[in-house]
Amino acid sequence: MSHLFRPVALLIATFAPVALVSAETMDHSQMQGMTPAKPVATSQSRTPIPPLTDADRAAVYNAPGGHMVHDSGINSLFVINQLEWQGSDDGRAVGWDAKGWIGGDIDRLWLRTEGERAKGKTEKAEIQALWGHAISPWWDVVAGLRQDFKPGDSESWAAFGLQGMALYNFEAEATLFVGEGGQTAARLEGDYDILLTNRLVLQPTAEANFYGKNDPGRGMGSGLSETEVGVRLRYEIRREFAPYVGVTWNRAYGQTAEYARDEGEDRSEVRWVLGVRLWF
Repeated sequence: MSHLFRPVALLIATFAPVALVSAETMDHSQMQGMTPAKPVATSQSRTPIPPLTDADRAAVYNAPGGHMVHDSGINSLFVINQLEWQGSDDGRAVGWDAKGWIGGDIDRLWLRTEGERAKGKTEKAEIQALWGHAISPWWDVVAGLRQDFKPGDSESWAAFGLQGMALYNFEAEATLFVGEGGQTAARLEGDYDILLTNRLVLQPTAEANFYGKNDPGRGMGSGLSETEVGVRLRYEIRREFAPYVGVTWNRAYGQTAEYARDEGEDRSEVRWVLGVRLWF
């Protein structure tokens, strides 16, 4: 069979180079149907966009000049953070803690109040009026007056402090007080909202009070006087109305604890709370 394949191999070896050269030099543009497509250039968009007019801007913005970051408008907000019934081994009480403001973006008048009533009489009550000035988007310096009604005799204080949002949803207040008789005090407060669902919010809170010297009339000792930590679980039926339940732990320290013991009170106390949070 080898004598049959020998002529075929010879023909392939002879004409293969010629076929390759012809393929490389072939003008494909002359072949029918092989002309490459050229993009069609258009002078304008198939769906032209109309120019922006003042009427279009007015439909989006209230004023063609844009939004003022710090406007001169007067706004207000009042929040009753705690309006609650408190129950413990020593009895029942009603407590409140509220604050609000009126003013603009930079300067505001702040009002704070807190207190407690037990056994038909007011055990603690105070109100503060402070002027606040924004020093950053999240922090204000405040200064003003604090008036105590209970415990003891009524007393006035000058107040200076800082308040704002330290971390996401963590609100903090640090205030220094100077009393009429040279008494000094300081208060640190903080609360943090933990969003469990769109309506269910868990809020831990903490407060610590310090005094510069002993005040037997008010039952306050020097140094760290008392602390309160708590946690409240609220359900926001609306943002403006949210009932809650929780528990708090109060503790007195140093001479304040001695004053409480002299009055037949415990130095620490756990309370169950049931209340409502309101916005106005």
